[in-house]
Amino acid sequence: MSVLRSGSPHRPARSLASVAGVLLAVLSLLLGLPGTAGAAATRYAPEPSHPGQDWAGSQIARHEGTAAGTAPPASSLAASVEGVDVSSHNGNVAWSTLWNSGVRFAYVKATESTSYTNPYFAQQYNGSYNAGMIRGAYHFATPNTSSGAAQATYFVNHGGGWSKDGRTLPGALDMEYNPYGSTCYGLSAAGLVNWMKDWFATYKARTGREAVIYTSTSWWKQCTGNSAAFGSVNPLWIPRYGSSAGELPAGWGFHTIWQYTSSGPTVGDHNRFNGALDRLRALANG
Repeated sequence: MSVLRSGSPHRPARSLASVAGVLLAVLSLLLGLPGTAGAAATRYAPEPSHPGQDWAGSQIARHEGTAAGTAPPASSLAASVEGVDVSSHNGNVAWSTLWNSGVRFAYVKATESTSYTNPYFAQQYNGSYNAGMIRGAYHFATPNTSSGAAQATYFVNHGGGWSKDGRTLPGALDMEYNPYGSTCYGLSAAGLVNWMKDWFATYKARTGREAVIYTSTSWWKQCTGNSAAFGSVNPLWIPRYGSSAGELPAGWGFHTIWQYTSSGPTVGDHNRFNGALDRLRALANG
């Protein structure tokens, strides 16, 4: 027969306390490791302070310059289509003037990070459509302020969606020099590539479309290590202010849209679609 000695009832309590202490220590250690719950505390940069000054190409001319006095070679609309891109710095746009000059498509800035929406978006996005143009929306990326998924979701929820109406282009992701500091947003090449993969995957999950990417070859080489990860899937919209689109980033054998000037008539930024109007409509239809 076993004998219950004095003090025995307290032993289980001490054992439970020891186990609890070990578990707390392990949990504390795990929270400090990358890839665990501690990753949720990622420290992002502050939200953009002057998003109205950031648009597709706003940093390209500043960092890469322009070929003043040059113009793209004349071409027929059978081989290319004239377009423009606009943002809040353009204000209310004279769409009928642009239409009468031969412009047939437009990209409109919708958002930046997860805090900014273009206050002129309705006039620009709907106005271009009402003038007869094929139009799309773009997002100015700030990969150091929030995740790719968060920014893609914000974009879709604030004008960046897509509909199969034959007049709406897939959304575009504007990846260019950081207007607020470190050229590559303080991220490694792999970090930027993964951020973009996150953005594109989220956009496709929400809309069913592969998004367009706006970027320059120089920035791409410097900040992604000239990654070839997107060339087979995402159409390229390339800025180069001169007589040709020039060298393309790795992975792309051709460009889809060329932003050839930042000082064109009426709005400044003018583009050419690399194909006939029926191919532009095909891009819109998916």
